Amino acid sequence: MPPAYRPRRRLRRLLALATDTWLARVYLAVVAAALAFFLGAWYAGPDPGLAGFYPFLATAPLGALAFLASLPAEQSSLTWLAPTVFAVGTAAAGLCNAALLGSLTRVPAAKRAFPKEGQ
Repeated sequence: MPPAYRPRRRLRRLLALATDTWLARVYLAVVAAALAFFLGAWYAGPDPGLAGFYPFLATAPLGALAFLASLPAEQSSLTWLAPTVFAVGTAAAGLCNAALLGSLTRVPAAKRAFPKEGQ
């Protein structure tokens, strides 16, 4: 198996996209703060209310998948599992969105580094 196709290297490359640019780091900090608020309100507060709205909004559109994944746990007898599934799904959605932001941030820099032939 060539070194470029190893799973660890792919994961490392994806995490590098999600953490190498300042925009992606700030986005990850916003997602982490929203998740901390949600988990604090869920486990420490008397009524979590709409605390899940903030991580959902911060990770939209992929955050909807985390919400949909936590619905079966909410409707069954495993209600304690729903916030954990939502938090893990939201963290994964935040990493994917941060990797997308990181790759989109690198595109203008690459265009400046390698101008077209006629310029």
